[in-house]
Amino acid sequence: MSIMGTRVVRKEDPVFLSRGATYTDDLTDERLTGALHLTLVRSPLAHGRITGIDVEAAKAAPGVVGVFTAADLEGLSPTLMFPAANRAMVRPFLATDRVRFVGEPVAAVLTEHPYQGQDAAELVEVDYDPLPAVIGLKDSLEGGTVLFEEAGTNLALAFDDQQFDDHFFDDCEVVVTREIVNQRLAAAPLETRAASAAWGEDGRLTLFASSQNAQMARDEVAGWLGIEASQVHVILPDVGGGFGAKIGGDPTFALVAWLAKQVGRPVRWSESRSENMTGMLQGRAQLQTVTIGGRRDGTVLAYRLDVLADAGAYPAIGTFLPFFTRQMAPGVYDIPKVESRARALVTTTTPTGAYRGAGRPEATAAIERAMDLFSAEIGMDPAEVRKLNVVPPDKFPFTTKGGGGGAVYDTGEYAKAIDRVLEAAGYADLRAEQAARRERGDVLQLGIGVSSYVEITGGGEFREDAAVEVHADGTVTVLTGTSPHGQGHATAWAMLASEHLGIPIEKITVKHGDTDLIPRGVGTMGSRSLQTGGVAVYQAAGQLVELAKQRAADLLEASVEDLEVVEGRVTVKGTGSGIDLAELAAKEQLRIDTAFDSGAASFPFGAHVAVVEVDVESGKAVVDRIITVDDAGPVLNPLLAEGQRHGGIAQGISQALLEEVAYDVDGNPLTATFADYGFPSAAELPSFTLVDMETPTPLNPIGAKGIGEAGTIGATPAVQSAVVDAVSHLASATSTCRPPRYGCGRHPGRWEHEMSEKVSITVNGRPTTAEVEPRLLLVHYLRDVVGLKATNIGCDTTSCGACTVLLDGQSVKSCTVLAVQADQQSVTTMEGLSPDPEQLHPVAAAFRAEHGLQCGFCTPGMVMATVSLLEENPHPTEREVRDGLEGNLCRCTGYHNIVRAVLTAAESSGSAS
Repeated sequence: MSIMGTRVVRKEDPVFLSRGATYTDDLTDERLTGALHLTLVRSPLAHGRITGIDVEAAKAAPGVVGVFTAADLEGLSPTLMFPAANRAMVRPFLATDRVRFVGEPVAAVLTEHPYQGQDAAELVEVDYDPLPAVIGLKDSLEGGTVLFEEAGTNLALAFDDQQFDDHFFDDCEVVVTREIVNQRLAAAPLETRAASAAWGEDGRLTLFASSQNAQMARDEVAGWLGIEASQVHVILPDVGGGFGAKIGGDPTFALVAWLAKQVGRPVRWSESRSENMTGMLQGRAQLQTVTIGGRRDGTVLAYRLDVLADAGAYPAIGTFLPFFTRQMAPGVYDIPKVESRARALVTTTTPTGAYRGAGRPEATAAIERAMDLFSAEIGMDPAEVRKLNVVPPDKFPFTTKGGGGGAVYDTGEYAKAIDRVLEAAGYADLRAEQAARRERGDVLQLGIGVSSYVEITGGGEFREDAAVEVHADGTVTVLTGTSPHGQGHATAWAMLASEHLGIPIEKITVKHGDTDLIPRGVGTMGSRSLQTGGVAVYQAAGQLVELAKQRAADLLEASVEDLEVVEGRVTVKGTGSGIDLAELAAKEQLRIDTAFDSGAASFPFGAHVAVVEVDVESGKAVVDRIITVDDAGPVLNPLLAEGQRHGGIAQGISQALLEEVAYDVDGNPLTATFADYGFPSAAELPSFTLVDMETPTPLNPIGAKGIGEAGTIGATPAVQSAVVDAVSHLASATSTCRPPRYGCGRHPGRWEHEMSEKVSITVNGRPTTAEVEPRLLLVHYLRDVVGLKATNIGCDTTSCGACTVLLDGQSVKSCTVLAVQADQQSVTTMEGLSPDPEQLHPVAAAFRAEHGLQCGFCTPGMVMATVSLLEENPHPTEREVRDGLEGNLCRCTGYHNIVRAVLTAAESSGSAS
């Protein structure tokens, strides 16, 4: 029986749910012995000239080994972060004569201990001459203040920057135009950026980093350092989320490596949450003008999209993403005339990059809003207008009229997807309920939003490498160029190899993220992994079977055509005669190295219906239901695919209702912590209804398309549409904004004198005693003193819950408790809850069974919070679970399976009692 298409629980989860994953900041590798810690001094101004830097006081501070400014960085020159951008807009590794966004690194401090860096950084005195901030895209376009004087413009890159046709809409009966903001978002992975570097006696650099692709990180870091890529060995530990913002290398990785070489000691770096929120590449940030025209019978004849994209202070990959927005401009619709242009501009804000969907959600949000505007203008149901204009099935492969030459859609059943989601939602009944509420004048009005989308997956990077080897002991090793950060490749790739080899997935080990072991590879991004990397593994395993049959033919005195591989054994069909693959491997290495190249991108598609309730007196909007069809072709593992859909849907809803990176007029970020940024918790999201549909692509042998970004692309416009729909019958609407809230920082203020106190804390049943500084937090005691790394640090403001432990049986966030306050008390961490991966605690077992984790960074805290929740309330409702976990944040899962896991654990506990 085939393993493909079955719900296989993840191989990686038992370790994640017992001792925890190993992230970059958790490493205890001997190559990092004696490592120094990097702290960056960052600009408090959005724009200003640097007139002086005094580092003498910092150099004299306790524990300081070195303080570096741009003047010291010999051999580390400013670089253009995106090659096609304006060549005058280079980014220095440390600011030289000018700063261009709040959070830009100005100086680097190396200390023996992390806390000493925070103290010393405060002693670096930087004199600034303030310059005007450039926040709005229209202000940037006008060029009143130019960020790069040598460029003479704020235009970083333009796509078809021509004048539009004045007669483009002449044959239309109805024309509607609207300006739309696709707001800036923070990627906000729960694991922030981190890197550690060590130089060997052979002159090679070993770089440990949190990245989505080791090989690209290696090549970029080598280029920045001016050395050959062969001189750099990149190793990726577990990665706690990425969402596009961790693609390739980060400039700070090169700085960490350069500093390690200068001082002759390893260097470690891990940023705080506030640093992440102001320094890591951000997403979206487009100002769009849509114009749509057509006939009153619902036929759309022409569509125009004009995009201003915010590149931030230094052009990076975000500068290029408007290309995808233009390419996907017409969405699922067969529109006779489409024109578009895009201009990427620099502003005094954090640079932008790829964020889940990367240019495609922006395109979908624009065309779907335009379709709603057109439908409202002609008085037709928006779902019917959509179905009337979609590309029909008999036109595939279909070449669109999007920008950049358009795109060639492989396969699609767009109207079918819309019909399926409408039926599953009970669309007619919803419209009847909406009409009744409007007639009654209810305070809670119902809104129904429909979206239809198509996205490009695997675009631009069609090739991936893989190797499969059977060993003499019967085990299998898979090497892959992809780099997972929650997607479940260890399980999925083992399933693909097992399909051909017939060897159980428990005996198959998947290795990735090591450039010495796997020198070629592209990585995990753009929803490409299964259709390239997974198919490469599938191809390698199939080729290995053929190789094994050829070798076995002589030994078994049979023709190759008469042989088959069943359960890890080459047998003669219809007989018991055969030989194990392990025996063949013992005679001669049994390995295949291969690469798969699809030659083109695939185009998954789907349709979403969002149902919201809007309080017309307060303006509060709540998503009551969301129903989705996300068609990515045949599904390898429904458990994994559903998890990817859940996470994407959650992020799409959150963009529509909660998340926005905001700045004041002076360029100061107003959303620099989780206390201020609208990061969703379980309490803000509903459960999701997923409708299955599979339309294969002919581009690979398993017919798979990408699934990782689908939910994000479809959910945002559906929810936006629903909110607008809820109040569309009213004459006017008002909105309010919450004032920013501010929380405490990760580290207390600087202490004038060193001191220590002795504490004795029982941790997981074992007494521990240590001399600690009075300001040492319990989380750092557990991680750095006791050496238990499952308890993670995800924020500066006690907001994320990744550090949750049990203190004398009560759930606490260990970043809120000083180690001295826990003296003579008992602490339980996840390592103590489930010390054996083979014997998981019932809560941990429920998380595994229900796929309640992906990257695993939030999981230890989530599990510990659940243990406490069920102790207080053994039989919670779904609403009580969501409210009870409100203080524990997760970026990957969308909470749907987490809630199911908690309810399953409660049910299991109830059954046991």
